[in-house]
This record gives sequence, structure tokens and C-alpha cells, in this order.
Amino acid sequence: MKGLFWILALFAAAVGAAMLLRADEGYALLVFPPWRIEVSLNFLIFALLFGFAVLYLLLRSIAVAAGLPGRVRAFRARRAARKSAATFQEALRLYLEGRYGQALRRAADAHEGGYADGLPALLAARAARAMREPEKEQEWVRRAREEGKDIEAACLMNEAESLLEARRFDDAVTALRRLYDKSGRHIAALRLELKAQQGRKDWDEVIRLARLLQKRNALVPELARETISLAHREALKRRAGDTRAILAYARQIPAAEMNPRTAYAVAEALRDQGAPTEALRTLETHLDKEWSSHLVRLYGLIDDGDATPRIAQAEKWLKAHSDDADLLLALGRLCQRKQLWGKAQSYLEASLSVAESRDAHLELARLFDQLERQDQANRHYRAAALPALS
Repeated sequence: MKGLFWILALFAAAVGAAMLLRADEGYALLVFPPWRIEVSLNFLIFALLFGFAVLYLLLRSIAVAAGLPGRVRAFRARRAARKSAATFQEALRLYLEGRYGQALRRAADAHEGGYADGLPALLAARAARAMREPEKEQEWVRRAREEGKDIEAACLMNEAESLLEARRFDDAVTALRRLYDKSGRHIAALRLELKAQQGRKDWDEVIRLARLLQKRNALVPELARETISLAHREALKRRAGDTRAILAYARQIPAAEMNPRTAYAVAEALRDQGAPTEALRTLETHLDKEWSSHLVRLYGLIDDGDATPRIAQAEKWLKAHSDDADLLLALGRLCQRKQLWGKAQSYLEASLSVAESRDAHLELARLFDQLERQDQANRHYRAAALPALS
């Protein structure tokens, strides 16, 4: 539509010019002594327009010719930039495919071509690290830092990863701290710090980071729970020798994180510290909320000096878990501790009927030793020695 309008306007201008020139009978007199030239006004106008057009084209040609070397240089620069960009993309593809040697060579070519200051050098450094060539890696990292002022955060991430692979955990955390100051915290950096803090055995930081990543859905729930549970267990080991510290730490563990393995670690630490009552209370609290055969087995091993209330508690659990071999084993041990030989034998034999175990055979052997029934004791000792039993 716009083109049609200009065509109509051009035709209208041509018609108007033709009518104007046809009606014009004027002339022009040019005097250059001793010459006099008389021409029509229409001819003079056309001559001036033609002369202006010729002069414009001449000047334009001169300008184009003068600027030709610059345009050639710009064209070559654009062609080189496109070529280096294609080379960098190829290097990135090769790196993602795991062809690190080829990726390193293509990244070096892209770097020589001047593509995206610093990025090819950083990619070459990562490829060199994957090839376990630290000298080349350091050289390319140096080039990336010198040439890429806008990729400092990427360089710090690469440095942290490299330090983590070298098991220099303190230095990795330092690099990540500088990264946080530069560009703030983000999920990839937090994951790296989690690994670094695990390497440093800073379990309080491990728990904090795992909780943060879990909140952001950046860790698989099962992995987050296992990471936090392991950190709790290791933190409890560090507090070994201080009952108050163990109890204080156990109280501040959220209920959602007090899984059977963590509860076992708390109870075991308290038992080893000589606080059996607190250990048993921890086990009872957790077993009332979540049943665990692993915990009830430990329940039968802890001696607080009075097994009677423990037997009563275990018999309550037996109503709901009558086929739990570990609960029956724990009851057998508790009854044996109170010298209730008949009940102890009954519970231990019931445990064996559910699932044979070395511990149940050994407890029965000891029981029969106490009762001076040596043949039966020897039979259970022999059964406990079988390699197939756990």
C-alpha cells in the first residue's frame, strides 16, 4: 500500500512538472565577455539538475573508494567472528560429548579467533582439567582471568570445582565465599559448598546447607535426608564424652530429622557415655512414633539396672509386633537379665522360629549354660558358628 502511494505521487509530480514546463516560455541569458549565451529556462533547470546529479555521483564514488579498505577490514572481521563463534560452538559440543582433547584444541582455535573474551579460554581450562593436565588448566585459567572481565564469577566456580576435585576443601570454600561476594548465592554454588563442607567435616554447615537445598528442591529428598542424618551422626560422635552436650544436641534435632538411624546414634552415644536411662528413653520415644527393628535390638542390649519396666514396655510393643524377631530377642535378653529363665527361653526360641540369627543362638547357649544344660548350650553354640547366620 505504501509503495502504491509513492508510485502515484511520482506520476502526479511528473504530470505537474510537464504542465509547468510547457506553459513556461522564459529564457536565461548567460554573459561571459566576450561571449553571450541565451538558453531556455527549462534547459537551464535540466542542466543544473543533471550537473548536480553528476557531481553527487562523482563525490559518492570517491567516498566509496576511500572507505573501501575499512569496509573490507570490517567484512573480514565479521567473517572471522562468525568463524570463531562456530569454532567455539563446536568446542562446546565436543566438551559435552566428553571429547576433551578435541574440545581443548577447538577452544584454543576460538580463543585465537578472538571470540567472546575469556570464554574459550575458560572452556579450554575445563577440558584440560577433565584430561588431568593441571599445568595447561592453570595457563588457560590465567588467560581467562586476564581477558574476560565479565566472567569472573564463572572463573571462581571453575576454581572451586578444581579445588574440590583436588580435595583442597578449605581453599574451595574460600573461593566460593569470593563467588558469593561477587554474584550472590545460587544452587550450583551451594551444592559445591555442601561437598566442600562434607570434606572439611563441618557437620553443622553440612546440615544448614542440606536443609537450604532441600527447601529449594535442589536435592533429591532421599539424598537430603541421608545427608542430614549422616551429619547428625557425625556431630554426635564429636560430642562423645559429654552427656550434656549429647542431650542438648539431641533436643535441638527437629522431629522430621529424627529418623531411626539418628535415634540409634543418639541412644548409642548416651549408652557409651554411661547414661543408659537417657538412652532407653530416647529409644522408647522414637519407637512409640516409628517402629524400627534396628532400634528395638539396641533396646535389649542396654542395661539400666532395672529390666522390669523395660520388659513391661516391650511386651506392650509385642501386641502390635508379634512377628518381630528382634523384639522377641530383646525380650529374651531382658528376661534373662532378670533371671526369668522360662520366659527368656520362650522369647528366644520364638525369635528363632521367626528368623534365625547368631545373637539368638548365643543368648540361648548362655541361658542353657546358666541352667547347666550343657548339651543344649553346645548345640546353640554350634548353630551360632554357622557362617550363613547373621
